[in-house]
Amino acid sequence: MEATTLLNQVTWDTSFFERRATEVAADLIGAEFAVSGIGGIIVETEAYLPDDAASHSFSGATDRNRAMFGPPAHAYVYLSYGLHWCLNFVCLPGSAVLIRAIEPRWGIETMQARRGVREERLLCSGPGRLGQALAISRTQDGLPLSKEPFRLHLPARRPPISTGIRVGITRAVEHPWRFGLANSRFVSRKF
Repeated sequence: MEATTLLNQVTWDTSFFERRATEVAADLIGAEFAVSGIGGIIVETEAYLPDDAASHSFSGATDRNRAMFGPPAHAYVYLSYGLHWCLNFVCLPGSAVLIRAIEPRWGIETMQARRGVREERLLCSGPGRLGQALAISRTQDGLPLSKEPFRLHLPARRPPISTGIRVGITRAVEHPWRFGLANSRFVSRKF
């Protein structure tokens, strides 16, 4: 069976996301994910909880983070440093999983054109690069993950994963809530 065929099958329901973001983040490793048919295998995630000082939800709901307080299994998209659109999957209210990296599989030429680089390892290794490669924008904020333009197919079993502290934050840095596919060369930073 072709991998693109698998992306057309919904293999989960919203209850998958109705859990702690730390659990969801680990269970997303190895999932097939695409936006408008462009994507690959999720190889790195980070979890953010409502009582987490590094989370956008820590100070409560705002216009920017409204999707984090909405229903699970929806996208939360925000602009980082005024430059990069970052994609998160909403879990329990006020919590989300940042999609940090994917291993490109589908639409690689499109990703290369969007990113202006040829090296596959550099296409989606980091949330900003991933956002650019998948054409993530504010228009996807709050959209359900179960419908177009998104496709998500969970792995049959959890692959070997690595865990470590989150990167690119200045608060609550001690939490080991970063998850990655063990030995993947496509993660944003080694574990």
